[in-house]
Amino acid sequence: MTADTVLLLIIDGVSDRPCPELGNLTPLQAAATPVLDRIAAEGICGIMDTIAPGIRPGSDTSHLSLLGYSPGEYYTGRGPLEAVGTGIMMKPGMIGFRCNYATLDAAGKVSDRRAGRIRDTADLTRAVMDGVDLSDFGIAVMFRSGTGHRAALAFQGRGLGACVSSNDPKKHGLVPPPFRPLRDTPADGKTAEALNSFVRQADAILADHPLNRDRESRGLLPANTILIRGAGEMGDFPPFSERYGLSGSVIAAATLINGIGAAVGLRRVPVKGATGSTTTNLSGKVEAVLAELETQDFVLLNIKGADEAGHDGDAVGKRDFIERIDSAIEPFLSVEGLLIVVCSDHSTPCSIRDHSADPVPLVIRGNGVRTDAVGSFDEIACAGGGLNRIPGSALMPIICDLINRTTKYGA
Repeated sequence: MTADTVLLLIIDGVSDRPCPELGNLTPLQAAATPVLDRIAAEGICGIMDTIAPGIRPGSDTSHLSLLGYSPGEYYTGRGPLEAVGTGIMMKPGMIGFRCNYATLDAAGKVSDRRAGRIRDTADLTRAVMDGVDLSDFGIAVMFRSGTGHRAALAFQGRGLGACVSSNDPKKHGLVPPPFRPLRDTPADGKTAEALNSFVRQADAILADHPLNRDRESRGLLPANTILIRGAGEMGDFPPFSERYGLSGSVIAAATLINGIGAAVGLRRVPVKGATGSTTTNLSGKVEAVLAELETQDFVLLNIKGADEAGHDGDAVGKRDFIERIDSAIEPFLSVEGLLIVVCSDHSTPCSIRDHSADPVPLVIRGNGVRTDAVGSFDEIACAGGGLNRIPGSALMPIICDLINRTTKYGA
């Protein structure tokens, strides 16, 4: 007897390195995780390089790899995937960008790259979308808000290139540089000129917007500019359902993850209160997964708060959030015929506050799965498991084999 439905639970950035404030344990080792430990004890464990050994994965490239879409073949940049995640209908050949609302001081220098972590930007985005005109370039503009300070931009038109620089200085106290083509081609030059025009027009709109005036009156930072990066040309993704013969859904707070899911044909399921931070609505996400499993073969659940804590260098907060995740996911243990796959997309060590190439722990539990001697879910314990060390590209073939959805290679 084999499992017939799949939950791929990606605990974003949960993998770490030893943290002095936790007695040189990782947050995952330091956390009390009876549910994850039970999954490990009842399943088969290993560690995984989501891209390849020594390669620091992005959240975009790692998720593509875990879903079986080779980043080397399908990844053109984060922008198009962010755009899809905000609801922009990206067609092959369109150029997409990821954006941040940010704050410029009186000297035109970036004083906050996240505009005080502004949350509700819908009115600002609507004003920019209605007010910016790139018709002189023959370009149709699509601009949408993402989560918090994030947004996405897309250009549609003839003769556009995606090889352009960013206006994000990546540091505070610097003036955003102009966009420039990174290749000497008319297409890239046209995109760079159009981006410079977009930002000039957007800045004028944002400078006098009522929402920003209100924020300043309350001592909050205005969102008076847009930082743009991650340019890429939208590709053509073979549908997940055709690739694996599985229907599927994606449940995530992050615009990027929703975009990747939607790009490959997974149904996006919004959850009220899902923030992508440690304050996210975990119970709501779990309820949504349980509902989707009644009709779908495969559900991708991304939980991001541990990654945020890692980027903040908050080892204690990361440990505590892992414990919240562990308590929340207990209902999955009772779902009949469910193959539970738990892993991370990359490591986010608190010591470096960024992604690293450290392999991530992996466990698979379900009917018919061989079990090993591992009894806890963490970076070190899982390394001794029966899956050994695998690349991310091997995960979907392993999953499909365990639910008896593969065909024999050879006679």
